[in-house]
Amino acid sequence: MKRRIFILLIFILTFSCKPKENMIYMSNHNFEQEANQARYTGLKIKQGDILEIVVSAFDDIAVKPFNLNTITTTSNLSEPNMGSSTTGSKYVVSTDGFITFPVLGKIYCQGMTKQQLKEDLEQRLKQYLIDPLVDIRLVNLNISVLGEVKIPGSKTPTTERINLFQALALAGDMTDYADRTKVKLLRYSEESKKDSVIQLDFSDASIVNSPYYYLQQNDILYVEPDKNKQIAANNNPNRTLTWQLIAVVVSVATLLIRFTN
Repeated sequence: MKRRIFILLIFILTFSCKPKENMIYMSNHNFEQEANQARYTGLKIKQGDILEIVVSAFDDIAVKPFNLNTITTTSNLSEPNMGSSTTGSKYVVSTDGFITFPVLGKIYCQGMTKQQLKEDLEQRLKQYLIDPLVDIRLVNLNISVLGEVKIPGSKTPTTERINLFQALALAGDMTDYADRTKVKLLRYSEESKKDSVIQLDFSDASIVNSPYYYLQQNDILYVEPDKNKQIAANNNPNRTLTWQLIAVVVSVATLLIRFTN
């Protein structure tokens, strides 16, 4: 009987202390196949986006009507005047996908990249300006990272080219209780007019090939807790896995003492 109890104790301790799986990112990888990183094609402009647009050209006076908020900076008078430094005018993309631009009127831009809109505006401006240059910045570039991360919340990236791992870095990385195989991406679809939910597996190296590898404005990442965290939360939010293990060991030890006496 003592031998059976001893074996039972070893069995319980072994499986209670089983190491957590899928702790390493991109650990599941078929090295016989070469992983090609997803292509970044640029953010697509969506309704509700706020665009800051600056128009510059050789002639300062001619360019002013196209910049609603023009601020001229002091330049070296000994050098040729190559244009003013300006703060951009902000334009909100309407629900039907248009911005209303000075002189040019309504311009459809939903679904375009910034580069495509830049080229379109520069082409239109050529009838008014010599060698116009357009600079566009997306003002409302925000993403949210929630769930089992160390610093959850809304994040403002410093670059528009941000991938899944960079987003996690902004949130301080996943916690030890995160399920790296079940991360949900919530993204609003312009076509269906509703949020779509995509499940991502960060333990799979092929994630770099995913069409969702690069994030878009207003994306939400939700990192699910693992099973141990879910069980602990459902049973008793204050009970940790360590205390559960201690309770098991004490119970088995008590049985062992009873049978040996």
